[in-house]
Amino acid sequence: MSGTELRALTGMRGLAAWMVVAYHIRGSIAGLPQAIEGVLAKGYLAVDFFFLLSGFVIWLTYAERLRRDGLAGVPRFLWRRLARIWPLHLVMLAAAVALALLLAATGRHDPARFPFAELPLHVMLVQNWGATNALSWNDPAWSISCELAAYLMFPALAMAIDWRRLPSWAVIGAVVGIVTLLHLVFASKGAPTLGSDITRLGVMRCIAEFAAGTAVAALWARWRGMSIALVGVATLAIALTVGWAVGLPETLAVPALFAALLMVLALTAGRPRNPLEGAVVHYLGEISYATYLGHFLLFFVFKLALVHDATAVPAWQIALYLGLVLASSAVLFHWVERPAQRILNGWRPWVPVHKLPPAC
Repeated sequence: MSGTELRALTGMRGLAAWMVVAYHIRGSIAGLPQAIEGVLAKGYLAVDFFFLLSGFVIWLTYAERLRRDGLAGVPRFLWRRLARIWPLHLVMLAAAVALALLLAATGRHDPARFPFAELPLHVMLVQNWGATNALSWNDPAWSISCELAAYLMFPALAMAIDWRRLPSWAVIGAVVGIVTLLHLVFASKGAPTLGSDITRLGVMRCIAEFAAGTAVAALWARWRGMSIALVGVATLAIALTVGWAVGLPETLAVPALFAALLMVLALTAGRPRNPLEGAVVHYLGEISYATYLGHFLLFFVFKLALVHDATAVPAWQIALYLGLVLASSAVLFHWVERPAQRILNGWRPWVPVHKLPPAC
């Protein structure tokens, strides 16, 4: 399973990244109808889809390998995940530091936005493990910090629970239990939305949805090709959407809805003329991590340099900014993210030097 890409999921990841972009700029778009702004205001929920999707993909790629290799496989897994997320994060953090120093030199430094005392936490990607009180530096990196916590948890999950050995009803029950537990935790903290109190609840949100995503992957592995499963899960997704619209709490409805949606997308992957698998949408998915990590700081700089009224940015400037996001995402993907990943994946620091093969 590890070598098979579900292109529809890659494409959906790209669209989800752009939903986050829209969420962050919605309040600056001049003349945006209130109804559309209300829809875009829920764009932060795309992160919840990311968490579920991450668990899905990681389970398919690494679970069997970790069960086979045991503890010996954990360093390789963690190193490959760090190679995936840390280099681009570090580059964006360096850009934020350069920006903060420039602002300080001009007398405009905002210590709440760029707190140098917290910088080591951001370098180590642990800033959202309850160590800070507010998002800072490059705000979207909070979810990457939470992802790192999920990666550290995953080997124990993979070796303790083999979803494949459980009956479908038990796996479904586990997903329901995880989603319900997440809702109860948020309710106990007085958090009405999944975007509430990110610095305190973000890790719980990520780990729960990541774990649910692993179970969804196991269900997909046994249900793929079954039309009746697609019909049933699609019906469930519609019911959850209606339930959310009529008052079901977001903290309960959305994780369950996205788990069902993830299953629908996976079950329909590979079908002819699937719009999520076209070349353009698929490429947006490939560069989505760069889009996600790069757009926030870019908008900050864009407003400083070109925008006179940050609450009413004209359409042409919004279009220019979106074009810059797309171009910068491609550059970061091809010139930073992929090369760094290849270099780090080729370096195995956990293997003693005398056991490495001789250089060619």
